[in-house]
Amino acid sequence: MSDLVIATDSGLYCPAGDFHIDPHRKVPRAVITHGHADHARPGMGHYWATKAGEGLMRARVGRDSAMTLLDYGERITMGRATVSLHPAGHVLGSAQVRIEVAGEVWVVSGDYKRCADPSCAPFEPVACDTFITEATFALPVYRWDAPAVVAQEIFDWWQQCKAEGKTAVLFCYALGKAQRVLAELTRFFDADALARGEVEPVLLHGAMTPLVEVYRKAGVKMMPTEAVGTPPKGAVFAGRLILAPPGASGTPWMRRFAPYSSGFASGWMRLRGTRRREAYDRGFTMSDHTDWPGLIRTIEETGAKRVLATHGNTDALIAYLKEKGIDAAELKTAFEGEQGATTTETA
Repeated sequence: MSDLVIATDSGLYCPAGDFHIDPHRKVPRAVITHGHADHARPGMGHYWATKAGEGLMRARVGRDSAMTLLDYGERITMGRATVSLHPAGHVLGSAQVRIEVAGEVWVVSGDYKRCADPSCAPFEPVACDTFITEATFALPVYRWDAPAVVAQEIFDWWQQCKAEGKTAVLFCYALGKAQRVLAELTRFFDADALARGEVEPVLLHGAMTPLVEVYRKAGVKMMPTEAVGTPPKGAVFAGRLILAPPGASGTPWMRRFAPYSSGFASGWMRLRGTRRREAYDRGFTMSDHTDWPGLIRTIEETGAKRVLATHGNTDALIAYLKEKGIDAAELKTAFEGEQGATTTETA
């Protein structure tokens, strides 16, 4: 049997089902793994995505776009292929794409992570013959601390800033990371006080507000928030926590918050050199992509005899898998993922 998924100029394509997965050019039929801009683009003829991710999809590709929304695990027929979407644990509504043709099963992972995240459904291992996996952090150096540990680090830094009369400005990606931080921080506050609106809101850069509201409407429990907007003259921000996209760092927008301490939440903060190069005061290792142990664990749990690696440190992963007797190769795609500390939106 020929490959169920191939790389084309428009992105990954399933010939048997006549559809593309996360295409980067306009195509008639697009199955979308999640709402990040490098995966969900406007202008496709028809979209298939998860019901859980509807709000993000509508915000990304247009509210009136033709769209079929599926429950996780719901199977549909597309051409000769049976297709279903399964939780990827990356962001709200993110999915892996399972494709079955004549008894052969392929899974396209999209972006995924294995650690707990209160802002989205957890990853679900899906058995398959061939697994197409991301490789964003596919090096042994990338190993994440428990989410509760990182959340405690962020909270303690915020409280230290408050004690020092500083503003705590945390840079993080606008879709996925910001909402995850807001959800993780609720653990440090009384649930009843949060419900009664007695907790001081976290302040948001304007680019984050609409996406946070999408999560809130989906039922994700997060810290109360307010947009920074245009503050009145003389406004005091000392002791407040502010979330902003990385692109706001070093801009005139920051002047109003002085004196402040800056932090950045990203998997890239595992490497100290990245934090120094980007001139953040604090780095918090929090990624919405899987780390090296999670990557290897996932491949083992799929039972795949063949693995195709995309976007990231593919060489290291392929070499490791070949040593373990797994048929592994690179599959080039246009996806970027969390490829740089200055990226404003990816997770």
